[in-house]
Parts: sequence; structure tokens; C-alpha cells
Amino acid sequence: MVCSHENHKQRSHETDGEQQQDNLMLCPQCDMLVALPPLAFGSKAVCPRCKTTLSSRWAEPRKQPIGYAFSALLMLVLANLFPFVNMRVAGITSEIKLIQIPQVMVAENYASMATLFMVLVQLIPTFCMLAIILLCARARIPLGAKVWMAKVLFQFKTWCMVEIFLAGVLVSFVKLMAYGDIGIGTSFIPYCLFCLLQVRAFQCVDRRWLWQDIEAAPQLEHPAQVGRTGLRQGLRSCQCCTAILPAEQLRCTRCHSIGHARRRHSLQWTMSLLVTSIMLYIPSMAMPIMITEALGNKMPSTVMAGVILLWGEGSYPVAMVIFIASVMVPSLKMLAIGWLCLDANGKGKDRADSERMHLIYEIVEFVGRWSMIDVFVIAVLSALVRMGQLMSIYPATGALLFAGVVILTMFAAMTFDPRLTWDRVNETIKKEPQGEGK
Repeated sequence: MVCSHENHKQRSHETDGEQQQDNLMLCPQCDMLVALPPLAFGSKAVCPRCKTTLSSRWAEPRKQPIGYAFSALLMLVLANLFPFVNMRVAGITSEIKLIQIPQVMVAENYASMATLFMVLVQLIPTFCMLAIILLCARARIPLGAKVWMAKVLFQFKTWCMVEIFLAGVLVSFVKLMAYGDIGIGTSFIPYCLFCLLQVRAFQCVDRRWLWQDIEAAPQLEHPAQVGRTGLRQGLRSCQCCTAILPAEQLRCTRCHSIGHARRRHSLQWTMSLLVTSIMLYIPSMAMPIMITEALGNKMPSTVMAGVILLWGEGSYPVAMVIFIASVMVPSLKMLAIGWLCLDANGKGKDRADSERMHLIYEIVEFVGRWSMIDVFVIAVLSALVRMGQLMSIYPATGALLFAGVVILTMFAAMTFDPRLTWDRVNETIKKEPQGEGK
């Protein structure tokens, strides 16, 4: 349901600071000042210009996140206590627990990959679930600790790769079916439930609502006009807690984050990270990402060799998944980031151009992390296939380089300021609606 609101002129010139701060929000993607409409339960407010979700309202904003997060932690504990997957080849059975995956990689002198697995799949999701429980339950902890926890929570959200690891496990099943019998352990179902519950817990936590619950946003000293960008009114949005601040004020008084009207040296940082990722991407494609040892013979495998092997064995869907996630997505993502940087340097453009570039940015930001699926596939295969001279799989240098490519391109997307794609669009104050609720 879409709610329309007609008191545009009255709200645009609102002078009561408290009411103004409660209703107004600067879009973090296009910098448009929007008056948020009253939201019904289960609805959300979107920016009328770039269609970015600004805020959402849940029927039980405390109970739902706490319930999902607590259940997710319980499932994670169960997933680490019992065998995760097993494999049987020529009468020899091998099984692993989740907690054993990094141990195997450390034993093979790949502590860096073990650290990536522990941080992205275990530690960060655990911290985020605990943070959701403590913040939504209004735990009696110092305000400074709450602020720090909320800041880290939303920064870590992108780095929770539980669902990507689960997809990697399913892909590894298809690869191993050609060598033996694959089975799931007692902890596999709890881990699947953990994946679903932690995603749902994140969905039920609204950034704006949570920060308002921790501490009220600082009040505006002067009235602001809806339908204009914050930059042209001398205002900026805190990228951490969404508070509206004077453009010249560097430190947010609520979350204490330091920021600017636009990210400083955004294009320079983005291009530097992009060039570095390209330099790593070329050798990561040429070098082996894993080594399969069967009956004493070592067979190195590159990303493309794995895709060709799966395709030749008739596993067309899995081969396409690996090709898209490990070859197409990183390549297209690097091209898209370079295009965004060039477009941000353009002199003049219309709204359609900005909308197209904004769509590209959102796609880049969403799909980039899924390239890590191949790294997780190697982690599972290396930990599970440990049968001595009969068959063993080891990670290779190419896997570490490829993980570096994925991480660098994610950082490149984060350092790019999407508001730059909208800065040169002519504002149409009279035609801009206040906001839309869906």
C-alpha cells in the first residue's frame, strides 16, 4: 500500500525542531531530504528519488529481533557440537565438524584462510546476534558501550557470510559426489536454521529506529526544506546513525563518528582499491586455487579448470554458479566500479543517468560478496577430503589471492560515495514528493 501526503508546503517550512527531526531524514544514497510518512506495521518508507529504503516498522521491534537472534545463537552452538558433513570413499569414512575446518587449514599452513573462515562465518555473526539481543533488550550497559556496539553491528552486517558459506557447502557436495558417498551430519540442519534465523534477525532491526532508541538525534538549529539535497542546504547525514548535522560539523554528537558532507577522497580510494584488486585478480585466475592428491598424484586446479571439469561431468548448474560467482561477477564488478568513478567525474547529466548508475551501484554492492563462494568451497573440500594417499585436497596460493580480490572489491564499493552520482542532477523542489510508504 502506498501512502500519499499532501501537506508538502507546511512540512517544508516546519519550524518546530523536535517534530522536524523526528520526521525528516537525509537519504544516504542520494542526499535528498525526505519527510517520512507515518508507517503502518509491516511497511517501509522509501526515498522518492532513488527508491532506497529509509526506514521500516515492525509489529514487535524488540521481541522479534531478540527471538530470532537468540534462536540463531542456539542453532550455531548445536552446529558446532556435532559432525557437519561426512564422506565415504572405498570403505574409508571422513567426517568434520564446523569448528574443525579452520584447524585443518592451520595445520596445512593456511592460517590466513582459517582466519577468514572463523571471522566471516563464526565470530562476526556471533557478535552481531549478541549485539542485537543486548541493544533491543535495553541491557543495562553504559551508553558508550551501546553506541560502540551499534556502530560495529551495522558495519559488520555486510561481512556476515553465513549464507554464502552454506551455498559453498552445497556446491562442494556436487563436486564430491563423483568421488564417493556424501552425507550430512547432525549439525547440518541446525546450521541451515542458523543461516535463516540470522538473516531474519537483521531484517527486523531498523537502523533509524535502533539509534533513536539508544539516544535521541541532535536537533536542527535552522528549518530545512524537504525536496532539496542536504548539501545545498548546508546539511549532511551521519553515515553511521542517520542523524542530520550541519555540513561543517565533523563529529556526530550522537554516535561520535567523524564524517563529512561527502566521503573525503572517495574516488581516489575507490580507484586505488580497484587497481590493486585487478593486480591480484590476474594471478588468482592463472594460479591453482586447490591441489587434489589421488594415489600419490598431485593435480593442481585453477578456477576455470574447475568450471570446465564440472561442465564436462554434466554438472551444468553448478558449473554455471561457479563461473558466474568466481569469474563473471568479479570481472563485471571491477568494470562497474570503474564506470561509477568515471561517471561521478562527469560534468552534467539528467535524472535518468543517475538512476541507471544508482542501480548499477546497488547491484555491485549486493553481488560482490557472493564471489567468496569459491573460497568456502575450497575450505570445505580441504577439511573433509583427508584420506591420506587415497585422496586429499589442499588449498593453494590462488585461493588466498582470490579471497583478497573479493575483499578489496568490497572495500572499493564501500569507499565509493553513491551521492556523487546525484550531485549534478538539477533539483526539482516543487515536484519532489515527501516520501512513500510501502
